[in-house]
Amino acid sequence: MAILAKPVYTQLDFLRHGEPVGGRRYRGQIDDPLSEKGWAQMRAATAEERPWTAIASSPLARCAAFSEWLAAETGLPLSYDERLKEVGFGIWEGRAPDELKREEPECVFEFKRDPVRYRPRGAELLAAFHARVSTAYEDLLAGHVGGHVLVVAHAGVMRMAICHVLGLSPTQAYSIHVASAGMARVRVEQKDTRRLDTLLWLTRGPKP
Repeated sequence: MAILAKPVYTQLDFLRHGEPVGGRRYRGQIDDPLSEKGWAQMRAATAEERPWTAIASSPLARCAAFSEWLAAETGLPLSYDERLKEVGFGIWEGRAPDELKREEPECVFEFKRDPVRYRPRGAELLAAFHARVSTAYEDLLAGHVGGHVLVVAHAGVMRMAICHVLGLSPTQAYSIHVASAGMARVRVEQKDTRRLDTLLWLTRGPKP
């Protein structure tokens, strides 16, 4: 009689930062802090269930400051990972979508539709971004087997992670909407050498 392998479950909860000072922009790696509204959004998103065993965070201020606060509040270990930074947006960094559309009405639509062909000049290559997030994802799983990690990061990072989980091309990433302080839960079931990664849910984020 065959002995069934006992599954090991590891979970990653990805939390996007709340609204930064300056509102909605293609902020990329510009290090703006959270606004008061952004702090409220992130506190609301994490106010109830707190099942985590550790916190991993982007080192950018709009993620790191909240991660430090939550780690102090919960006593959870906190680590930072440069690979969890937002994508670099090149000449779009720091600019609002409406501002860009006034100059080129179709540019944002075309970028979301085809983020390789219509990439902003000087932006981090999509393949490189996807590779660094995917590697960070795999390292988090390897370092927290059987655990439940809160990953505080950015919309772009969450999109790349979801594409990795679902086996989607990163060119489809901008078909995934990630709200401010939105959260996605991924469960990884491991049985001997076999593995199943499942996106359990993606929230719309707290109400503004």
